[in-house]
Amino acid sequence: MRGGQKAEGHLRWLWRGYLRAHRGRIGLALAAMAVEGAAVGALAKLIEPMFDQVLVGGNVAALKVVALAVFGIFLLRALTSMTQRILMTSVTERSSAALREGLFAHLMSLGMGFHHTHPPGELIERVQGDVTQLGKSLIQLTTGVGRDAVSVIVLFGVALSVDWRWTAVALAGIPLLVLPSLLAQRYVRRRAKAARVAASAMSTRLDEVLHGIAQVKLAGLEAYQAARFGRATQEKVRAEVRAASGQAAIPGLIDLMSGIGFFLVFWLGGLQIINGERTVGEFMAFFAAISLAFEPLRRLGNLSGLWQAASASVERLRELFAARPAITAPARPAEAPQGAPEIRFEALSLAYGDMPALTGLSFTAEAGKTTALVGASGAGKSTVFNVLTRLAEPQGGRVTIGGTDITALPLTALRRLFAVVTQEALLFDETIRENIVLGRDVPEAELREVLEAAHVAEFLPRLAAGLETPAGPRGSALSGGQRQRIAIARALLRAAPILLLDEATSALDTGTEAGVQAAVERLSEGRTVLVIAHRLSTVRGADKIVVLDGGRVVDEGSHAALLERGGLYADLHAMQFADETS
Repeated sequence: MRGGQKAEGHLRWLWRGYLRAHRGRIGLALAAMAVEGAAVGALAKLIEPMFDQVLVGGNVAALKVVALAVFGIFLLRALTSMTQRILMTSVTERSSAALREGLFAHLMSLGMGFHHTHPPGELIERVQGDVTQLGKSLIQLTTGVGRDAVSVIVLFGVALSVDWRWTAVALAGIPLLVLPSLLAQRYVRRRAKAARVAASAMSTRLDEVLHGIAQVKLAGLEAYQAARFGRATQEKVRAEVRAASGQAAIPGLIDLMSGIGFFLVFWLGGLQIINGERTVGEFMAFFAAISLAFEPLRRLGNLSGLWQAASASVERLRELFAARPAITAPARPAEAPQGAPEIRFEALSLAYGDMPALTGLSFTAEAGKTTALVGASGAGKSTVFNVLTRLAEPQGGRVTIGGTDITALPLTALRRLFAVVTQEALLFDETIRENIVLGRDVPEAELREVLEAAHVAEFLPRLAAGLETPAGPRGSALSGGQRQRIAIARALLRAAPILLLDEATSALDTGTEAGVQAAVERLSEGRTVLVIAHRLSTVRGADKIVVLDGGRVVDEGSHAALLERGGLYADLHAMQFADETS
């Protein structure tokens, strides 16, 4: 696709998706810009009577008319300028907000495979930086079309009305602009895209370092990370300077053209005035029109470079929107099962690249009972959870819930079946209450019951604001155990028939763990529960323990039966018992 076709496609995409809804405001803004631009031509036209009738002819009546006309023009310009700025700011901010919201929702709809290959910092820069850059460019581009283009047309109209030959001479340098302008546009487009990529790299570096600041400090990596960020910053500086150089070339060429034109007009016009063929007023009106025209002409020349920079942002945004979710809605959605369902895993196979994670895995989690998954690190326990919730798609086999294949359920319906607590308690920078209820209207009695069950009520009195205490970024204002208990309370509050626990009590001390474990067991009644645990002491009471190794099931049964049979589970138990008693 050629550059012009690509630019046209970008414009259509912007108009249909985000600007058409504001066409009324845009139309009013363009009308105000047109009046503002035309007013400049009226000022230039007033130069002729001001010189010939007032300054040279001494006509007092004409002086009053010209003075009032000048005041009226400036008043009109002030009103139209203010109007169009307010309207365009409204359009830009509203359309940018819609673009950000749509992009954010789209990013959340994409699968984990996409997010594994696109760092958060890069996506943040696209949602924030690229949209901001585009919004600024839209205002300048619209102003150029609506105001500066009208100004140039009207001013050259004034110049033509004075003398068409002078106008032709003034524009003699235009052919010099064509080829260099095309080359500059292509250069700006490449450099602007490089600048946006460099900005994404900076955001990625910031995101990684600030989220891992504790590890950076413990490892003494401040200087190392500062140097890496410095290199990323300098790369952005170089890209921005190069893009600005290309953008500056076009107005520079217009200045060169202006110099040639003015030289020729001065020479020709000066001779005609000396010979009495033209009046001073005519020359000054023409000179004012041409002089005033070259400034908006310079801005219009800069628009091509500006659009190339904006186009780089549009292209990056469209690339994100072009990414499609790996999981699509089923053609004939099935009804979600009611009550605590049976979960059946049948011959699951999954590999991450060349690394197999599951190889023919099969087992059944019985309805309303607790099934524990144990095994060494890398055995496939977390992958089972990812397949069950469709965060990962197996290459072979299937999973059924209550007899229904999970691929026949819409994602929202499927994930409503689960309440999940993982090793890493994800908290938001909100109050403790909001982190538990997540925007739902929960009766206080029900909330208190959950707080007691998850042992959150134990530490609330020690917090000055209780439930209204901010959790801090990623829950950083709370201890690991407090974060874990809040996550457990959140899961218990969710009315879901399946409870998934991935090392749910890993951050708790022994005394608190016993209490929370008892609460989880009591509140697990009536649910199908799947538990991942490295600490076998936490799953002794499970109805069934499934032992994984190398992505397959190697044994299953109760705690007592597995110990009696020997094998991998007995070995793991012996190792942990030896570690605990040593």
